[in-house]
Amino acid sequence: MFAALGTWQLKRLQWKLDLIERIDQRVHAAPVAPPAPDKWAGVTAASDEYRKVRVSGKFLYELTTRVQTTTAKGIGFWLMTPLCTGDGTIVFINRGFVPMQSGDLARPAPPRAGAEPCAGAFGPAVEITGLLRMPEPKGRILRENDPANERWYVRDVPVIAQARNLPRAAPFFIDAPAGQEYPQDATEKPTGGLTVIAFPNNHLVYALTWFALAAMVAGGYYLVLRFERRKTRDQDDAQH
Repeated sequence: MFAALGTWQLKRLQWKLDLIERIDQRVHAAPVAPPAPDKWAGVTAASDEYRKVRVSGKFLYELTTRVQTTTAKGIGFWLMTPLCTGDGTIVFINRGFVPMQSGDLARPAPPRAGAEPCAGAFGPAVEITGLLRMPEPKGRILRENDPANERWYVRDVPVIAQARNLPRAAPFFIDAPAGQEYPQDATEKPTGGLTVIAFPNNHLVYALTWFALAAMVAGGYYLVLRFERRKTRDQDDAQH
């Protein structure tokens, strides 16, 4: 059983190394267009997450959702803002991190979009080249969103889009890098480029541990057999 667990961890090690290599290639590849609406159903973390994409359009700043988070810069919020693209679809952009200020939790909720939200997109068009990210699921560490009370703890864009009445929003979002924080003349300027790409890889240690336990069991079994054989031999000698 221990040997089987060790072999399984070696397979997991190879899978993790392949994953790290695949993600590294995506991050450093030339940017491509994000998946079109007819491809949204097939977008997955395995095939698309951390892919570098480029999108242009106009922000709907008034529909920004502030998602609570903790980063290396402290406690604050991700600013998740819908971007209206040229074809009328909407992609949420994580414009970056802003630190929490007094009164932030008492801010009024953003409005719900109208029937044609992109018709109200004003201002200059922007271009974002960032990393495609999948919605964050809630878990034991991340708290569950509370849309009714405008409390957001995970970047679950389908739920955010529903709360903002944006049915044509993409099921993924894009992390904006440093230097592409819009609007650039805003008094509350977010910090972009804080995407953490880390994949714990302890599978080799686990494999060695399981194989060591297998060796200990095999060694202990050998010692028991050796002791039993010596005991039997001593009993035979005593009888003769």
